[in-house]
Amino acid sequence: MDLNVIIPAAILALDWFLRIGLSLRIIMIRRGIGPSLAWIAVILLVPILGSFAYLLVGETRLGKARGARALEINERNRARQEEVHTISPADFSALTPVCELLHRQAWNTSGFGAVSGNDLTLIDDCEETLRAIIRDIDEAEHTCHMEFYIWSSGGTADEVAAALVRAARRGVDCRILLDAVGSDDFLGSELADRMREAGVQVIPALPVGIVRALFRRIDLRLHRKIVVIDGEIGYMGSLNLADARHFKRDAGVGEWVDAMVRIRGPVVELLALIFLQDWELETDEPLEQLEERADVHHVGDRGNVAAQVVPSGPGATPRTIHDMLIATIYAARERLVITSPYFAPDEPMMTALTTAARRGVETTIVLPERIDSPLVRFASRSHYQPLMESGVRVMLYREGLLHAKTITVDDEISCIGSVNMDMRSFWLNFEVTLFVYHDGFNDELRYVQAKYISESSELDLETWKRRKRWRRVVENTLRLASPML
Repeated sequence: MDLNVIIPAAILALDWFLRIGLSLRIIMIRRGIGPSLAWIAVILLVPILGSFAYLLVGETRLGKARGARALEINERNRARQEEVHTISPADFSALTPVCELLHRQAWNTSGFGAVSGNDLTLIDDCEETLRAIIRDIDEAEHTCHMEFYIWSSGGTADEVAAALVRAARRGVDCRILLDAVGSDDFLGSELADRMREAGVQVIPALPVGIVRALFRRIDLRLHRKIVVIDGEIGYMGSLNLADARHFKRDAGVGEWVDAMVRIRGPVVELLALIFLQDWELETDEPLEQLEERADVHHVGDRGNVAAQVVPSGPGATPRTIHDMLIATIYAARERLVITSPYFAPDEPMMTALTTAARRGVETTIVLPERIDSPLVRFASRSHYQPLMESGVRVMLYREGLLHAKTITVDDEISCIGSVNMDMRSFWLNFEVTLFVYHDGFNDELRYVQAKYISESSELDLETWKRRKRWRRVVENTLRLASPML
């Protein structure tokens, strides 16, 4: 038989076998209609490469062993999470009923309940945040635990590293968990080596490689930003461990603008548990042994704020943050303000936003005028017109890359954390968000949001409609790919 005929025929048969088989698999998985149709289109229209792309990044595969271990760790620690909530339950009697409903939803899906007695300090300046972290590290007596997507050398970030070296040399257990892709340069740097030599444990999370790509999706990333010191002080928000004056200065987007919360009170224990669960998953060190050395303990009241830390990510809690944010938007009755660097929502999220404006909620979305991802920038712009037509104010921040991820709803509900308003954060990244049920903190966060708005330009609908046709074509084309961005 002629191999020149057999080989092409075999390749063609394999191609169509994969196209049909993977299309049927997508249909039976019953994911969202948008992502499903997008992937089916890619598979059917792009020979061989479409099927290969789906096999590589089409499903949120953690790997069988890792996924099972993650579920086991989460289930094993549910009792501890519930114990923290039982000791310091949030009192919703003086709050609007929707606060308790949101708390229940997050508790039932993530296992983390709202706790009272917290003191929150909102910090909207990178230098101030890093200086505060350095001061707390220098006063640490037992543990310094840090978890970031990106650690970037330079400026004050190097002073944080120096503080950790000092802490390790005086006997403090320092554990640093960094995403293997986001912090790739730092993990192999001389500075990281010096930290390890001093006794600081610096570990990559979700490492990638050709062999791993065969068993798990390689673009599932650890996107959380968490600091816990002595089990008493916590930080979380949107700031990577990077000095904004030095970070990505050649990207042409200006200085990155972030917000973090310094936390004291019972919610710090829950942050500590999230870190230790992530650490156990990467190192196989049993959580029970870690807790004996890690100074995780019940933290008494430090203030009067009710707060709820909500972790999310593939595996144990795949829908948590997507559904929580939609519920939060629907909870709005008077005012809704959202800030996010990346904006590529799905249809349910768009419906929640447009219907909020149409029912009379003063809805404002603040996005950076320039971002470091051209694809996401064009995909984001495809959503502006339907938002503005429904009455949503779209503000473009001029003073740099607004990286703060915040939401305020009416007078009592606030959200701050690592979650972007896009499909990657909703479905692919491991994230953490703080839900706060308190009018005082809401006022503080709204003040910061108002500052962002004052440094932004509002889009005009009629002017936006007159933008060049080629831009509209590119934007609407990339909108079809937004479920995969």
